[in-house]
Amino acid sequence: MNRLAPVVLVLSVLGLLTGCSSTLEAKKMPGTDLSKLKTFYVQKLAADGRGIEQLIAQRLTHMGFSAMSGVSETPSSPVDAIVTYQDKWMWDITMYMIQLSIQLRDPQNQMVLATGHSMRTSLIRKDPEGMVDEVLTEMFRGGQP
Repeated sequence: MNRLAPVVLVLSVLGLLTGCSSTLEAKKMPGTDLSKLKTFYVQKLAADGRGIEQLIAQRLTHMGFSAMSGVSETPSSPVDAIVTYQDKWMWDITMYMIQLSIQLRDPQNQMVLATGHSMRTSLIRKDPEGMVDEVLTEMFRGGQP
């Protein structure tokens, strides 16, 4: 019985740690210079009823860029990049955003210029504003070529 105690303890700790994982990453396509991007259009995800597109546009504006959002696939005026995103929500006592992925796209051909992704499990969750902030900050920090 005493030999099982360490095994049970290790398995218990591992079980607790799986609820505490997070991922934050950003990548830019080779040859992409994000410092040249000044104006953005955030395209609203059709299924989004939580206003994530507005949070992204607000954060970009706070970072010193010009940003607008809308439901159209194309902006009403020329921009340097179109921003698309995907959010995933889970239930654990309350609804929370478990994943957020953001892409910066060339407005001419929709090619991805840069991507950012955050995943946070329930125990280390952030509010949507916090996840938008961390993804965009990581993307403009440089990311990986």
